[in-house]
Amino acid sequence: MSRVDQEELYRLLVEKERRVKTRKIYSMYPEEGPLRRELYVPHMKFFEAGRLHNERAFRAAHRVGKTEGTGGFELVCHATGRYPGWWVGRRFKKPIKAWACGDTNQTTKDILQYKLLGPLEDVGTGLIPYTDLSRTKTHPEGFKRKSSNVPDTVETIFVKHISGGISEVGVRSYEQGVKAFYGTEQDVILLDEEPTLDIYTQCLIRTMTVDGIIMLTFTPLVGMSEVVLSYMPDGRDVENKEGGKFLIGATWEDAPHLTREQKDRLWGSIPVRLRDAMTKGIPSLGKGAIYPISEEALLVDDFKFPDYLPRVYGLDMGWNATAALWAAVDRDNDIVYLTSEYKQGFSEPPVHAHAIKSRGDWIPGVSDPSKGTSQRDGEKLLEEYQKLLGNLHPAENAVEAGIHEVWMRMSTGRLKVFRSLVQWLAEFRVYRRGNDGKPVKENDHLMDDMRYIISSGLAVAKVMPIRMFGLRNNLPVNTYNPLTFGLKPNEYDPLSHGLGGRNDQSF
Repeated sequence: MSRVDQEELYRLLVEKERRVKTRKIYSMYPEEGPLRRELYVPHMKFFEAGRLHNERAFRAAHRVGKTEGTGGFELVCHATGRYPGWWVGRRFKKPIKAWACGDTNQTTKDILQYKLLGPLEDVGTGLIPYTDLSRTKTHPEGFKRKSSNVPDTVETIFVKHISGGISEVGVRSYEQGVKAFYGTEQDVILLDEEPTLDIYTQCLIRTMTVDGIIMLTFTPLVGMSEVVLSYMPDGRDVENKEGGKFLIGATWEDAPHLTREQKDRLWGSIPVRLRDAMTKGIPSLGKGAIYPISEEALLVDDFKFPDYLPRVYGLDMGWNATAALWAAVDRDNDIVYLTSEYKQGFSEPPVHAHAIKSRGDWIPGVSDPSKGTSQRDGEKLLEEYQKLLGNLHPAENAVEAGIHEVWMRMSTGRLKVFRSLVQWLAEFRVYRRGNDGKPVKENDHLMDDMRYIISSGLAVAKVMPIRMFGLRNNLPVNTYNPLTFGLKPNEYDPLSHGLGGRNDQSF
């Protein structure tokens, strides 16, 4: 090979390396290979959902590609108008106005700006291809800098659109405050990590009049924030319906680029309370969680608990919601089982009382003694419910002491919850402290009931009356003896009498 040929080959190899380096986005999601597109199932579903949903959230574990491989990838497709052949999501046929938003000025620069542009000393090595950056005399590098306490921060990126125009991608951070999100209409807004609800709302307003889209990509490290709850009502995943919000989760198992060795190494370095969030994308208990314990440590499958176990319920009264929570007490093992729940709003006390008594009018209850007056006639609610229900006692209402008692039972395995208590679970997931350190008084009725039961209800819990036991087990009235597990010693035969009863809601 002649020297001229060698120089030409070298030049071609250098050019090839440059093109690969400055066209990163074109190598993502290939058709074949270990990182082939079909293995990234949540990512593909997120892209596709853009056709039907203007608000989408990608709730992801760490390192699964939420910023670069999901939100950033789609943002660049819209800004350039260059969509891969397999693309089935939303398309823009003209230049767009967009925002790329992060948590703080520093993290926005270090993460979002870096993913889009690459380092400023090597611009064009990020997701936006070098040839698609619009360089002018005013902005010779393809972007506009801004004055900031963080050096080399970019304010706006100018991107060539395939139609011939210029897309503008503004870079924002939540640290700038809600006022930074006032102003013009935006076609696309990428929110990398959760903003506050007021910032999210401003972003939504910016997109409404132009039929724009919001993409929220986040790892739920702060628990059930207001923005997360807007996608997960009561802390639960809901069916994604056309026109509504779209939410999809991604775990480490949805990231084929992560090796088993990497996962094992990362797992050991993650704090226990954050493992579900950082590996599975499940909202963490959050810094303000009142009961920082995994729900799976509390939940048990429903079972037929024995009739001889003492029973009690807690009651929290109000117009917007009245809630009752029933418990069975295993005194031999000092375990409290939460077994049944009731929660209903906008009804008069007699309606609630009827529903509560139908679970067993012999079961004693404990309730908040500090309830105000009813709007109907000025009578105290507790007194009114005592007349309606009979065996209802005022509970000890020292909030922090009660919370501590509940927490001690949870942490030592002495409080268990039937898995069928979905409303209790929904409240448990969002029960947290506010900025003032006090429990947030929203959606916490069953949490209060649980506290009443543990602090005051165990002392008044009552075993099933003789009459009721006989009815349930088809036995003569005089055979019941709670001190011998329900029957007199000579008549104790659980196989023939079915001791244990049924866990239905009729008594």
